[in-house]
Amino acid sequence: MSNMEFKEQMHEYSLWRAKLIQGIEMYHQWRIRYDLNDSHSNNTILNVLSGLQSDRITLAFVAEFSRGKTELINSLFFAETGVRLLPSSAGRTTMSPTELYYDEEGGNYIRLLDIESRLEDVSMAEFKANTARWKQIDLDCNSPTQMQEAFKELVATKQVDRELADKLGLWNEKEAAEQGILNLVKVEIPCWRHALISFPHPLLKEGLTILDTPGLNALGAEPELTLSMLPSAQAVIFVIAADTGVTKSDMDMWRNHVCHARGGSKRGLAVVMNKIDSMWDDLAGDSGYQAAIKSQVETSATTLKIETSAIFPVSAKQALLAKVKGDKALLQRSRIDVLENYLAEGIVNQRRFILMETVTRDIGFLVNESLNLTESSLANGISQLEEFKKVDFQNQDMTGKLMAETRDRQNLYMANIENFQASRRVFTVQAKMLIDSFSKERIDTIIRNTKHDMEKSLTTYGMKQNIRKLFDDLRDLLQDSVDITNETRRLVKAIHKKFHDEYGFKEIEPQLFSIKQYQLELEQVFEEGENFRVSAKTTMTEQSVVINRLYSTLIAKARNILRQAHADATAWSASVLMPLMHQIKDHKKQIENRLQMLKKMNDSKGTVAENIATLEAEIEPLKKQRNELLMMLKTMQLSPSAEGKK
Repeated sequence: MSNMEFKEQMHEYSLWRAKLIQGIEMYHQWRIRYDLNDSHSNNTILNVLSGLQSDRITLAFVAEFSRGKTELINSLFFAETGVRLLPSSAGRTTMSPTELYYDEEGGNYIRLLDIESRLEDVSMAEFKANTARWKQIDLDCNSPTQMQEAFKELVATKQVDRELADKLGLWNEKEAAEQGILNLVKVEIPCWRHALISFPHPLLKEGLTILDTPGLNALGAEPELTLSMLPSAQAVIFVIAADTGVTKSDMDMWRNHVCHARGGSKRGLAVVMNKIDSMWDDLAGDSGYQAAIKSQVETSATTLKIETSAIFPVSAKQALLAKVKGDKALLQRSRIDVLENYLAEGIVNQRRFILMETVTRDIGFLVNESLNLTESSLANGISQLEEFKKVDFQNQDMTGKLMAETRDRQNLYMANIENFQASRRVFTVQAKMLIDSFSKERIDTIIRNTKHDMEKSLTTYGMKQNIRKLFDDLRDLLQDSVDITNETRRLVKAIHKKFHDEYGFKEIEPQLFSIKQYQLELEQVFEEGENFRVSAKTTMTEQSVVINRLYSTLIAKARNILRQAHADATAWSASVLMPLMHQIKDHKKQIENRLQMLKKMNDSKGTVAENIATLEAEIEPLKKQRNELLMMLKTMQLSPSAEGKK
């Protein structure tokens, strides 16, 4: 498969996403047009749209030094520039995590964060929000040579005192002792901690983001990479070298950073065995070459405990050369096409599936509720028309009886309203208890107290104990919310059942709030942190600066989980009774329409046929409303529920 086909796959994905956005925007306008909108559904739809519009497919490339990872990125995505765009020549290797994407508003640039920022207690997300903290180099996208020169800054290094390198987590006493260089006064370190690159490459414009990470030492010193950035990527491409196989440092990175970042799942995880050109042997011939590759793939698969189909043997160097020269035979021999096929078919389609699952989860309930209400209104209108066709409207007694029955329904509706308002008041009190259990004040108090204890105990052991205490306290906080959640769920079910049993409302299974997912996520964060701490032990030599950064990263993740729980509980509380409100509102509308029609028929001087024609005309807007919604469902690629199709 050629790189052009990969671009076409990304382009198709971009068009699909644009069509989905258009369908949701049309649905949003439909709800407003027919007075079915409310603040919660409005916010829900706008949040879904915002997520779709900012969606990116992130591919993270991870490898130890000198595995040809950056060359692989060049050959996969930037060969059409005709140059080795990202620095990947011998002796020049990625020193800092680098993100490549397209920032339409910000323009074309390289932003570089100084390595000394590691000493600050500030998350990477906060640094990214503050552009003033970054050194910016503007890029001339019409000059690949200027871009190539600018990108050399990514591998810049400088000499600093050993004490500073130690504080930054960039000096390993054990490794230095093994190499016999303990007496160094100055240490060479990277100039930059993180790099952000924006330029309008076709793939980046379609929504692709590339994360190029440095070796094991950097992963050990940057918890946010392993705990936040790698888990959020749609795919992680782990690069090993064919000439060395899986080394000890490869295995450390694979076990402690790559696999853990995927939560133990092999989904969206591929291994690239690069540098197969080092195995080319004219004497052994093609069959010997193929056998050598197969043997190395099988050995690597056994070591990494994955299927051989998840390993892609390639020569990134020869692939780049073949693309620049237009050499099809060399391109085929590089085997890059198999990897590109995996990225196009596997990762892009997988992202489409996940995105569709998210849309269905977030607004599927709203769409099906809309369809149920629309179908109910139309069915009621048709039933009323059939009933009126059989009525003798010249008979005043019969007309009066129908109007009296309808007014009785109106009185019952008023009783429904009073009962609903009473139920909602009870629910509001209970819901506030649920929301308050996740309050920012409660969470911040726990974090503040733990932070205070941590500052008093600067030993590594003391800091580790405080991390454990923090998560124990947060577990207790969530446990307190469990009982409140269960009581709130019981109340919601009782309210829905009451209106179904006593007033004949359509039975709708309410969406129930669950606390389980937040508990699981919090436990996972704690496990991630503990595994990271253990895995990073030899790399960071138990340095307090790294432990402190690990603590800050864990706090940020835990706070985000609980902030999300608070936001979700608030949104759920505001929305869970909405289906009942919509049914009550629709019921009122149906009664008012019935009274209006009866009065019109009673007062009309026309013939029965003319009156029936008038009634039939009243049905047409309902049909139009229903058909518009079905058309939008098709545009959004959402299937009506079985309930909605009846």
